[in-house]
Amino acid sequence: MNAFRGFVKRYFSNKYGSAGLFIFFAMVFCALFAGWISPYRAGQMTREILASPSSTHLFGTDHLGRDVFSRVIYGTRTSLLVGFVAAGLSALIGIFVGTVSGYYGGIVDEVISKVIDSFLMIPIFFLILIIVAIFGRNLFYIMLVIGLTTWPSNARIMRAQTLSIKERAFVKIARANGESTIRIIFSRIIPNGMYPVIANSALQIGGAILTEAALSFLGLGDPNVISWGKMISEGKSYMTFAWWIIVFPGIFTILTVIGFSFIGDGLQRALYPALSEVNNE
Repeated sequence: MNAFRGFVKRYFSNKYGSAGLFIFFAMVFCALFAGWISPYRAGQMTREILASPSSTHLFGTDHLGRDVFSRVIYGTRTSLLVGFVAAGLSALIGIFVGTVSGYYGGIVDEVISKVIDSFLMIPIFFLILIIVAIFGRNLFYIMLVIGLTTWPSNARIMRAQTLSIKERAFVKIARANGESTIRIIFSRIIPNGMYPVIANSALQIGGAILTEAALSFLGLGDPNVISWGKMISEGKSYMTFAWWIIVFPGIFTILTVIGFSFIGDGLQRALYPALSEVNNE
């Protein structure tokens, strides 16, 4: 309990971590209560086409008369869903693969390390473009592809953690007491080594949101969902005289990515106090 209190105190002592958490809760609030916050339905068309920001339409309207503010708020759901699902899948795969690689070592470690290195050499965004173009522009596929192509960094982090933890006394005692390998991995290694992966996953959430926005901007996003990237893509033809169509979804995209970057920074400094001391010197 004292360790948790210390973690919370260290986290909130970091101004970037606090700011990131505020942005995160603001976005979650928008996603959960979009129906109450938005004055219009997401796809509702009005007679006011390309209307500038006003009291009636806070962020103006687009080329179809749709309220930009309402669409931005509803787009929060898509961005957070993609971010959490993709980063969560990446973390699960990375934790499992990294633990197996670090714990067993030998030929298993060599093979897995080669696979990780191969993934890291591939230009991931172009791989995602190809896979989405082949299998379709479904949001499920987009989340799946992002998660399946971003796990190597988590695997490398977890492998390093496992190599260190498996040599500690409590793991050796558990092995001497006859505990099975599966039990040691899931009750000793993973619970004590996954914290750096959690911090890295916060950064990956922002990256996944940015990737989905880029895919939508290029026309490879799910046409059935509201996406900030798709809003920017639809508004680029009108940007010279209707700037609000692309500016506001762009601001929300940047703000969300920065928020998760701040959260990742706060987690790293809270988990590793020595890092903060070194940076302050």
